Parts: sequence; C-alpha cells; structure tokens
Amino acid sequence: MEIGIIGLGAMARAMAINLVAAGNQVKCWNRSGGDVPGVQMVDSPAEAFQADAVLTMLSDDAAIRSVLLEGNILAQAKPGVVHVVSSTISVAFSQELAEHHRQAGIAYVAAPVLGRPDVAAKGELNILAAGDPAALQRVQPLLDAIGKRTWQLGDNPPGAHAAKIACNMMIAMAIESMAEAVALTDANNVPRSDFFELMLGTLFGSRSYQVYSAIITEGKYQPGFRAELGLKDLRLACEAAQNLAAPLPALAAVHGQMRKAVEAGGADRDWSIMADYTLRESRG
Repeated sequence: MEIGIIGLGAMARAMAINLVAAGNQVKCWNRSGGDVPGVQMVDSPAEAFQADAVLTMLSDDAAIRSVLLEGNILAQAKPGVVHVVSSTISVAFSQELAEHHRQAGIAYVAAPVLGRPDVAAKGELNILAAGDPAALQRVQPLLDAIGKRTWQLGDNPPGAHAAKIACNMMIAMAIESMAEAVALTDANNVPRSDFFELMLGTLFGSRSYQVYSAIITEGKYQPGFRAELGLKDLRLACEAAQNLAAPLPALAAVHGQMRKAVEAGGADRDWSIMADYTLRESRG
C-alpha cells in the first residue's frame, strides 16, 4: 500500500518504521519536520492524503482540527482514500469527524492503540478499531503491520475512541490503586519489590500492573506517556461521562489526583508520576 502519516511523535515514528518494514510506501507530514529511514517526508498534509490510506497520530482534538479541518484537507484527498485516526480524541470530536468525512466522501476508521512506544517499536500494539467493515478490511494490512491484534468494536468510529478513553481511565485507576496500596505497605516496612511480587503473582498479573509496579518500585518516572497527555485523556473521560445519568466517582478522584501531579511539576514526566505525588503526600 501507499500510506500517508500525519504526525511523527514517538508512537508514529515506530509505526512508520514497521510499515516500511512490511513493504509499504510511506510518506509523512510533520509540522516540526524530522526524518525516518525509508519514509518520504512531504511538505503538506494534503500531499500525505494522496495515498491509499492515511494514518493520523496527532496529540489531540485541537491538533487534528488545526491540521485537517481548518485547512480543508479532506476535500483535497485522493478519491478512495481511507483515513485511519489513531489519536486519542474525544467522543464528541470523533462524531464531528465522522460527519466531515461523510460530507467529503472519505472512509473514516477509528483505530486508537494500546501500548507505549516500546510496544509500538515491536509492532505489538493492540488496536481498537471501528468503522465501515469494507474500509476496515482495506486497511487491515496496515493495522497488521503495526499491531499484534485488531479488536473490532463495531461500525461506529466514536465507539472505538470511547473504548480507548475508558482503557486509559482504567490504567490511571490502576496506577493510583498501586500507589495507595504501597502507601500502606511502605508505612509498615514491607519492601515494595516483595509486595509487588505478591500482587503480580496472585491478583493482578496484567501488563499494566507489571509495567507500572516496576516504575513505582524503582521510583523513576522518566518520560514515556507524558502526564499532561494522561490528564488530557482523563478530561476526555470526564467529558464523555457528562451524558450519563449518574457521576463516576472513581474517575473524578483519579482525574483530580492526576491534575495535582501535573500542577506540582510533573507534566513532562511519565503519567505514573501521579503515584509519586500520592506517595509523597501520604508521608506528609
């Protein structure tokens, strides 16, 4: 396939490398430039849309609106192109994008991903996909090149973005739950490594607990998934929850805690810096 990529952060860079390795022709536009071996850098988003499929990996609603909608890029796209949006965006904006694509006559597939940059580099992302079944089938080779499994979540693109927001909400809750558990065990002189070995070997053995328990044990919160982006995703979850009949109290609590961690100087640290904030506060 000929594939365009919009955005070239750590995740998109890894995706581009894997798409090239799978034999695709890949061209990319990134507002701050850059280069990837085997990838043709182009001068505009409109050039990237002259492809069989375009993968968008921009940071948020505002970035996509600025790059694609304000420039009327969809109207300039190659006929028959499938637009795959892998960014984590709000449900409301995903609904708006669906209408813009319908008006432009372009297929829109939502395909946000689960995984950090190291997982993306291995081509082992989990992909949450939703959209027209025919469009999904056309871009499945692209998704196979960047992920280990595509989870099909129906033909309504906003549903996939709702699922991604919900997943990130649960990860944030897991980080906070580990921090609060360690606050109790630290206070009673239980080594963190021993406690987490117990936890991982009995009740909570999933990747999220494995990754973040190790970070909390080491106390090193180097940038991975930045806390300011984690806060953005929790805000998106809060916005999506506004339409529910009752509030989600755990979501409100973890959103507030992440906000405090960011405001305390953790914006550019890994989002598990929330655990460090909780533990420091618990010690007084």
